[in-house]
Amino acid sequence: MKKLWAVIAAFALVASTASCTSQSFTRAKTEQVSSALQPFYSQKLTWSDCGKKLLCASISVPLDWKKPSSKQAIKIQAVIHEAANPDASDFLFTNPGGPGASGYDFVHDSISQVATSRLIDKYNIVGFDPRGVDRSAAVTCLNMSDTEKFLYSDSGYAYGSPNDLAASKKMVSKFVNSCKDQTGLELKYLDTVSAARDLDILRATLGSPKLNYLGFSYGTFLGNTYAALYPQKVGRMVLDGAEDPTLSTNQKNINQLKGFDLELRSYLADCLSQTGCPFKGSVNASLKRIQKLLRSIETHPLPTKSGRELTIAASTTGILLSLYSNTFWSMLSTGFTEAFAGKGDTLLKLADIYNDRSSAGDFLTNGLEAFYAISCLDEPVDGSAAAMAKQNSLVLAASPTLGRYWQYGALVCSMWPYPPVKGPASYAAKGSPTILVVGTTKDPATPYSQAVRLAHNILANGFLVTYNGDGHTAYGRGSTCVNNTVDNFLVDGTVPGKDPNC
Repeated sequence: MKKLWAVIAAFALVASTASCTSQSFTRAKTEQVSSALQPFYSQKLTWSDCGKKLLCASISVPLDWKKPSSKQAIKIQAVIHEAANPDASDFLFTNPGGPGASGYDFVHDSISQVATSRLIDKYNIVGFDPRGVDRSAAVTCLNMSDTEKFLYSDSGYAYGSPNDLAASKKMVSKFVNSCKDQTGLELKYLDTVSAARDLDILRATLGSPKLNYLGFSYGTFLGNTYAALYPQKVGRMVLDGAEDPTLSTNQKNINQLKGFDLELRSYLADCLSQTGCPFKGSVNASLKRIQKLLRSIETHPLPTKSGRELTIAASTTGILLSLYSNTFWSMLSTGFTEAFAGKGDTLLKLADIYNDRSSAGDFLTNGLEAFYAISCLDEPVDGSAAAMAKQNSLVLAASPTLGRYWQYGALVCSMWPYPPVKGPASYAAKGSPTILVVGTTKDPATPYSQAVRLAHNILANGFLVTYNGDGHTAYGRGSTCVNNTVDNFLVDGTVPGKDPNC
């Protein structure tokens, strides 16, 4: 699921002009790899200026890691924010989440959201677009108009009915076929195992003997996969907003739904304690009012000043975005106030932020396409009618408010043209040093229970850092306790004596 930065960054892009200077970094000793991989690991990169203290380069990686060949290669785009301390030589690699979020934009445009001044002083911070994302062999699917319909249109039938399902299958089939036709053979090789191996080439070409890494949300899965493949190459690794790589897709979806339901209740409890809240009475009464509103929007979309309608798809997307961070809660209250008055402007704006849609109607990233392309290769799903019916009953029971709109979650991946790619046999990363796992107790997108399992039951050398609070991920979101714990670990290698329970 998306890191918070990834759903708002498109609205805060900073332009830069490349200069003509360039730089090469000192390489470590030659990596011991197969002859087929040697051209990739030994390539010499030239890093060109692409902004203030920013250097950019593209890296060649094998399209098919099972049969690596320089004749079948793709380019991965990376950016380095140079350390404030001119004597610093260490690298810190990062990923903001998704899958589908741009690690290049993360570092290039929002370095203050990536790291504190302590990390910026010590590390050359490296961001990159994983394969399939934006500047790195990007997935291409529907045109702008059809993407709009795919994300915002409703079928016109009762939600969850056979007619609704048939219409959804038709729309999904068009999306999937367009991805295959527009992207080509590369679509088969956009899995996270391949992305983790790409990361190892990037590490090697920069001459970094170990991978220091800060990953958020899906970035924890990418980092965990790297650690499972290359445990001896792990340096200081922090996984914030952790995914549990051992769970089935269905169980992840249920956990996530419960997380969003919990956070919706948290939002309502906070709202009811304040003046101007659009709800009255209890949290349960407020939930029933939201359920009634959403049922009404299913058949009667709300008008907006833009002339577009707030559909049920847009409504639920706008609500879910607002639950990623309590910084959105006041905007969500405005959205509910408007919606109860028959207006959909603010909820539609929230949906547009999540979908990376500009006011001009174009989509600023390929986050949607990359999300499915990567997810469907990573996670096996059962798309049979019986399996989806069983899953539907579970999601309806998990959240009477949101579960209705969580049905048929396996539909896209069940129709994907390529089979899932087998991941590591174990995600324990035996032989790695301590890996810090940060979990937020009311994280809606990657529930806290997953961080606990990853730290205590999956990783051979995991250490849990708990943040008691709301929202998705914890580092860089205002907790001095979390920031100091992570910084002490990444800067000095200090592991707390016990969970600081921030």
